[in-house]
Amino acid sequence: MKGLGTDEETLTEILSTRSNEQLREIQTCYRQEYKAELEKNITSDTSEPYTGLLLALAKGKRERDSGIIDYGLIEQDSKILSDLGPKNMASSAQWITILTARSHGHLRRVFDHFKKSTSVDIEERVKKNFKGDFENGLLTLVAIIKDTPLYFADRLYNAMKGPGTSDSTLIRILISRSEVDLLSIRVAFRRKYGTSLYSSIQGETKGNYRSALLLLCRAEDI
Repeated sequence: MKGLGTDEETLTEILSTRSNEQLREIQTCYRQEYKAELEKNITSDTSEPYTGLLLALAKGKRERDSGIIDYGLIEQDSKILSDLGPKNMASSAQWITILTARSHGHLRRVFDHFKKSTSVDIEERVKKNFKGDFENGLLTLVAIIKDTPLYFADRLYNAMKGPGTSDSTLIRILISRSEVDLLSIRVAFRRKYGTSLYSSIQGETKGNYRSALLLLCRAEDI
């Protein structure tokens, strides 16, 4: 958020992929490091309804996967997401509440029910109902909920695609996911792009920097 412009992709990525506990710790560290409140800075650097989405994510109130399937709540949430309010406008507040509070397992079932009942993917409904940063934020959140390793595989591929490399993205993802789900990310990367994450890093970086990233990546995927 510093300086001119805001890196919305990174804001959404971090707030959407950290655990409730990590988000609370981030808020505390942010306050100590920058003598400012994360939520206030988000509010001043973004605009509604995207602001509301980020603030809801930052609170870290997502339910844990209980293993219990609540079919009534699945149907209810699916209906809320498919309904249009006055003036044929979808309620951004209701979308925010459902997508930031429910567990990932529950939401994947909601998305499946939504597709069966409307014959439309949830992403298509997002694109139809919303625009701008809010639309992009919801699409990112949906991608993470559906398949977090694939989301990160796409982020890594795009960080290395074309001229130049987004080193900050490469470093952040490889370090933050190295003890979480990096093996699954490597599998998703290989499956989608037909080449390994390891060899892609080899081709895009050099020197000690390359050696460090490859050690984080750990191994080639044949």
